[in-house]
Amino acid sequence: MLAPIIATNKVEKYFEQPDGARIQVIAPTDLEVEPGSIVALLGPSGSGKSTLLRMLTGLAKPSAGEVQWHGKSLDGQIPNVAIVFQSFALFPWLTVLENVEAPLVARGVNAVERHKRALRMLDTVGLDGFESAYPKELSGGMKQRVGFARAMVVQPEVLFMDEPFSALDVLTAENLRSELIELWISKKLPISTIFIVTHNIEEAVTLADRVIVLGRNPGRIRADFHIGIPHYRDKKSRQFIAYVDYIYTVMTQPEAEVAPPPGTPERRKEQREHKYRMLPHARPGGITGLLELLADHNGIDDVYHLAEELHLQVDDLLPITEAAGLLGFAELRSGDAAITEEGRVFAEADILQRKTLFRQAMLKHIDIFQQIDSTLRAKSDHAIPLEFFRDILEEHFSEKEVKRQIETILNWGRYAEIFDYDRDSERLILADHDHEHEGAPSE
Repeated sequence: MLAPIIATNKVEKYFEQPDGARIQVIAPTDLEVEPGSIVALLGPSGSGKSTLLRMLTGLAKPSAGEVQWHGKSLDGQIPNVAIVFQSFALFPWLTVLENVEAPLVARGVNAVERHKRALRMLDTVGLDGFESAYPKELSGGMKQRVGFARAMVVQPEVLFMDEPFSALDVLTAENLRSELIELWISKKLPISTIFIVTHNIEEAVTLADRVIVLGRNPGRIRADFHIGIPHYRDKKSRQFIAYVDYIYTVMTQPEAEVAPPPGTPERRKEQREHKYRMLPHARPGGITGLLELLADHNGIDDVYHLAEELHLQVDDLLPITEAAGLLGFAELRSGDAAITEEGRVFAEADILQRKTLFRQAMLKHIDIFQQIDSTLRAKSDHAIPLEFFRDILEEHFSEKEVKRQIETILNWGRYAEIFDYDRDSERLILADHDHEHEGAPSE
């Protein structure tokens, strides 16, 4: 497990009364904030969420216990953090550019450098061209983008956000969440960790890698777990709904012991990096031909014999048989290829049915297509640059193999009508499945 950036040791917050009694806001709490993740802090009103945030950032001192920054007491240190608040908190007499430059002025950064950094950050958050505008000329969403740019221009190690979307209308807030995730995953944000305080359960499950739920009277950690769904996340998926229901139950039944959804990674164990399986370099037509041949051969045949019939080298046939196996259409047994029941249904289906069955198999068995489909469905415009997935694959494969994987992804995805591909904009677009159920076999 990576060393925490911030850690608390029995931190608590209470207020002394004139009669000597104490009103405890935060019970003694141990908490670690590690690099490389988005952490959401949830809790009902009065649970001390903002109080805990202020102690973690050094804005407020704990009544007892200690906050540590990289293993050293925060007392006396100035942590490398920035905060985005619920209210936009912009200086109305300054332009957008001057508002973003303000924290750099406070840090003594020279005019040329702060101007360059501020322009770059405004471009990152989509405000290029609004540098000379004043806050009164901006919409709520644009004002909050300025707040993001101003927080990130100082290149904080941890970006804290206190209910950053609650003052915005629903659609604007949803768009900003999507943009934040896109910037985070594409690694365009100069930060190591995001720590967001929210009361919105769906927002937490949409954004966070890890969720901490506070109880109240006094504030204490009721649940602390990872979200085991890759970004982007489909709000209609069963996994998403299961996490929402779990958090809702924890927040509304303070004394209940509730188990997290099945498959939830344990908090204290290091999360393993997701490893994508390499797709075999086979085309749908080759897979179809193999399955038709197996169906004609009573469902099973020797791989070498199949290669001879197809006039292929065995090495050229193996990716096709591997692809059929990956899709659940065939099995390899001691040099033989055997068709499965799903493969036989596919081989006997018509063209439209085959597309549907191929799509269903891809979404059932292959993680990269599951992620592409959920991403496109979660995006409000149902489109995303292909570069987004190329960046993900580059973390697992060589540059040459990434090109081959992208070629296979485009071949399979367009054949199965999971997505369309616009070569001019290099964007994947969710396919229109008006014929989703046409010709599909009944269950």
